[in-house]
Amino acid sequence: MRRKLISNSKSLLLLALTICWASAGANSQSTSCSLKVDQLSPVPDLYGLRLHMTQEDVKQALPLVQFGRTDAVGVMRTSFNPHFDPRVDAAAFPDVRTISLDFLDGKLATLWIGYERTFKWPKLDQFIANYSKALGVPADWPIRRTGRELSCDGFSVFASMIGGGPSIRINDEQAQSLVTARLQEAAEAEEKQVIGDLRTKSYYPSDCSAKDSIPRESRTVFKDKSDAEKAGYTLSKDCQ
Repeated sequence: MRRKLISNSKSLLLLALTICWASAGANSQSTSCSLKVDQLSPVPDLYGLRLHMTQEDVKQALPLVQFGRTDAVGVMRTSFNPHFDPRVDAAAFPDVRTISLDFLDGKLATLWIGYERTFKWPKLDQFIANYSKALGVPADWPIRRTGRELSCDGFSVFASMIGGGPSIRINDEQAQSLVTARLQEAAEAEEKQVIGDLRTKSYYPSDCSAKDSIPRESRTVFKDKSDAEKAGYTLSKDCQ
């Protein structure tokens, strides 16, 4: 029997993205608060950032932030490091190490801020107690992995210690679920793809290692074996 292999680099990137997003919300506990994300109180230590902002909105809050390319499933990630960018007035971001932002379809889906150990609330319990009060959410955050997390209506707030300083992540759970679904669809579609050999009019399923011997200039891609057969291609003997 042939062993199913995922050899395409795109599949590996999709897998990595799945793991990254899943780590933000897998095994989430039952809702601990009924607040929606638009009911959170504005917090100065979030620097005007909030979930669902557009990239244009974020640019107004952080004029020097740079945006990269959006990937195949609609995700774009960027980071802002106030103390490592000479253009930034570090005094405007006291005790902030890094601000990381994940966008889905152009809307802010995950906001993470890591603070230095000199931040005004240096201990995790103290950090959660004060941040809860500032956000207007319950202060009882269940223990989760290396930190503590509060699940609300459609979003979660996670706090942990990183590099000796506290950090907070606010995550859109619905956006995360959408990304996971898109990744699964992309992986399934890629598995169905077959590679055709223009020279022999043979096709090779994605789990057939013999396809790797086809020269690049002789390759053509079909959505699935049905499309390949409609085009007059037949299954390679090396894959039977």
